[in-house]
Amino acid sequence: MQMRYKAALLTIIGALALYGCGQDEATSSASGDASSDDVITVVIGHVAPLTGNIAHLGKDNENGARLAVDDLNAQQLKIGGKTLVIQLQGEDDQADPKTATLVAQKLVDSRVAGVVGHLNSGTTIPASQIYADAGIPQVSPSATNPTYTLQGFKTAFRVMADDIQQGSVLGRYAVKGLGAKRMAIIDDRTAYGQGLADEVEKGAKAAGAEIVAREFTRNDATDFRAILTSIKSRNPDVIFYGGMDAQAGPMAKQMRQLGMDAKFMAGDGGCSPEFIKLAGDAAEGTYCSQTGLPLEKMPRGPAFAKRYMEKFGSPVQIYSPYSYDAVQVLVDAMVRAGSIDPAKYLPEIARTSFEGVSGRVEFDEKGDLRNGAVTVYVVRNGKHEVREIVGGSPIDQAAAAVRANIDAAKLAGDSAARAVGEKVRTVTPQP
Repeated sequence: MQMRYKAALLTIIGALALYGCGQDEATSSASGDASSDDVITVVIGHVAPLTGNIAHLGKDNENGARLAVDDLNAQQLKIGGKTLVIQLQGEDDQADPKTATLVAQKLVDSRVAGVVGHLNSGTTIPASQIYADAGIPQVSPSATNPTYTLQGFKTAFRVMADDIQQGSVLGRYAVKGLGAKRMAIIDDRTAYGQGLADEVEKGAKAAGAEIVAREFTRNDATDFRAILTSIKSRNPDVIFYGGMDAQAGPMAKQMRQLGMDAKFMAGDGGCSPEFIKLAGDAAEGTYCSQTGLPLEKMPRGPAFAKRYMEKFGSPVQIYSPYSYDAVQVLVDAMVRAGSIDPAKYLPEIARTSFEGVSGRVEFDEKGDLRNGAVTVYVVRNGKHEVREIVGGSPIDQAAAAVRANIDAAKLAGDSAARAVGEKVRTVTPQP
């Protein structure tokens, strides 16, 4: 499967060359492409918060995209005698909706060929209108609010499950898995945080829980004692927070300082190594989810994690495997269309079907990932431990598990990888 995938990428980028060699010079100059006697350069935009309290997540996204670009450029592919060079134009939207629209317009004006981003739903949604108006494909690796793809824009895609799926799983798990009868819900009033909290509330109520409190804070707050003190008197079994790890960590810590016995739960924005660092000892026994398979169970997750650490000197936070795959989505569509002109390759994105780092990537009619998985975790001994995986096709999960074993064996120099490889052929879908 790896050989087929690599061959497919070679074919993809090779086809880009045919376009870049001069078949459509006018379109080329309008879609982020420049050429010289020796090289053809294609520019892809990437947007995430690179400053502020979730800059670590934004950098994680950007790192994943840069790793994908590096992998493509390292092949030194020749296109009609010229070398293809893919560039990433990284921009900082500061997790602010207004800044996001300015950045989106900047990328449009720069004539990028496509965009990977944004990170937050609250920035992705307003920016998507600008990309749609310009006809520029946008693939978000981390925006989970369903509104993003429900707007009807043909340019909008995401490579992970959405909050309708995630919220339903979390709400049900709080009741069925943790025995919650009474729940309190807090959100940060962003499109992501409030949207996910709404879906968790629906899921919890459907499973039989009573919502005893619904509170909100800000996405730059650090002191939650007043809210938590109010909630404490209502004796919830579980407190869910819809927001990012920069607030989830201190909130969990302050719960313990106030002597609260309720279990703490967060969504994917609070399911990171940074959350554990910020919460300290209070992270132990907390729950969270991620919209995808666990990194170690992704088809190429272990190998990706190793290479990521070697290159950037830090572990994967959450979304970098998805931003890696988002870059691949754009390039894959370009080659099948035989063009880097967004108007020509955009229709091919809807027909995407390949095995990425995160799993099989295919889109439904709205631009959402088909068969997206949601994983529930608990923090044990300072690490996230898998409790439940919901969604994703059984075949894909089995293939991912076997592929992870192969990668682990290769990384350890274990000759058993050959034996495991015989098994993967029985469960891996053919491309």
